[in-house]
Amino acid sequence: MIAAVGLRAATRADVPAIGELMRRSVLDVFPRFHDDRATASAARHLTVPDTVLIDDGTYYVHEEDGDVVACGGWSKRDKLYTGSGPGASDDRLLDPATEPARVRAMFVRGDWTRRGLGKAILARCVRDARAEGFRSLVLMATLPGEPLYRSFGFREVRRTRVPLPDGVVLDGVEMDYPLTTS
Repeated sequence: MIAAVGLRAATRADVPAIGELMRRSVLDVFPRFHDDRATASAARHLTVPDTVLIDDGTYYVHEEDGDVVACGGWSKRDKLYTGSGPGASDDRLLDPATEPARVRAMFVRGDWTRRGLGKAILARCVRDARAEGFRSLVLMATLPGEPLYRSFGFREVRRTRVPLPDGVVLDGVEMDYPLTTS
């Protein structure tokens, strides 16, 4: 019997399981918020694991009995979300004193939602980004993720539209979270 592992840093060996979890999560959860076309587009464009996050040591998985059931992390680099396509400054390291870290690629398998896994990953992101000197976090929430981020304490900055490479546009919410207390 394989024991439960819980939350841990992701490794390159996790990439296939992370990709599968991302796709499964979108297909399970997005239909509650989006039509079939938007769900299919998100399943294609938002579910590519970003190995830079894994190599930076800022991406985490929650593993239960050998299955990756949740994943997510933060980035000290300029890219805000995967579906944006490649950008010229994606790999630029952010200045922790003046720029917010980015919460990235949060996914929970549909049958594992509402068990605190997303909040545990966010708490790890807060702890680790704060330890690196960052003063705030930002993220681009899709509609399925918005309730989690709000309940954690993220604040809405503005509602926006998120264009995907195939022309589908998703509703999104830019959000932030202060890491400093004054």
